Amino acid sequence: MADQHASLTPERWSEFSLDQQILMIGNEMNRAGKLFGPEDRERLLSSYERVLRLTDLTIATRPLPGLRRELLRWRDLIAALYVSPEPSPAAHREAFRCLLRFTPVASAQIPYVAA
Repeated sequence: MADQHASLTPERWSEFSLDQQILMIGNEMNRAGKLFGPEDRERLLSSYERVLRLTDLTIATRPLPGLRRELLRWRDLIAALYVSPEPSPAAHREAFRCLLRFTPVASAQIPYVAA
């Protein structure tokens, strides 16, 4: 499966609001959250790669230092999930919930996707 985000430019990504960016990253996290079976390992890693790519784009296009710092810290959580020898559904859920707390609009999704 081709990475639909590979050609996404910072200019294009910056056209989305922060709410939209966080929700799109959350969409990838939601997909990843369904891939914890042993046969899904490569697909899980691909999902985490897309999450990291979108997070990097958000960091690159958001000049607010506090937001950038927190996004970088959150990115470290995903990087740890990516390199972990065993997938952790619990750690994934916690990271997903943390992401959704970045904006009020995204926070409203917690009961539906990261309960």
